[in-house]
Amino acid sequence: MDEFEGYAAGQASRVAWIADALAEKLGVASRDREFLEQAALLHDIGEMRMAREYIRADHALTAHERLDLERHPVIGEQEIAKLELPKSTQLIVRWHHEWWNGSGYPDHLETEQIPLSARILRVADSYCSLTADRPWRRAMSDDAARRHLAEWAAIEFDPAIVLTFRDITLPQDAPQTDVEEEAASIFSSYR
Repeated sequence: MDEFEGYAAGQASRVAWIADALAEKLGVASRDREFLEQAALLHDIGEMRMAREYIRADHALTAHERLDLERHPVIGEQEIAKLELPKSTQLIVRWHHEWWNGSGYPDHLETEQIPLSARILRVADSYCSLTADRPWRRAMSDDAARRHLAEWAAIEFDPAIVLTFRDITLPQDAPQTDVEEEAASIFSSYR
């Protein structure tokens, strides 16, 4: 998935590491952390299934492309179901683009209607995306990405998670995880 989206290898494991670090600080139960880590590793499987060229294009998305892309969390949920991963993992994938203020997608959930794990993934995924080179823009610095999260707290992001994120020290490279190995094993049978 990293390769398909044009990220450097290890992007999904970086998202998973940050999501797990946030979940641990927020006191999320270990079983729920496993579901979150699985979802973090596979959260954009819907984009890969859709196989749209615009995902790697070097321009901002058109209105039509953006609308089409908004289908990927639902497609991702369906693909995760085909892999027979837990319903919790499926729903985190479905809701990882919901916004705190209700203007996200696909279901326009808001505030605490969005499960905590999906809110955590929203912050982790956004930070990692902001700090990675993309075909249409250069990566932001750590400071600039953290400022972006703070500026969009209570709009896009759960403000409590953004505050918790401030206290996380990030390694240069996210370590490999047992769940990543499990996901790779499950994903190897994916068609």
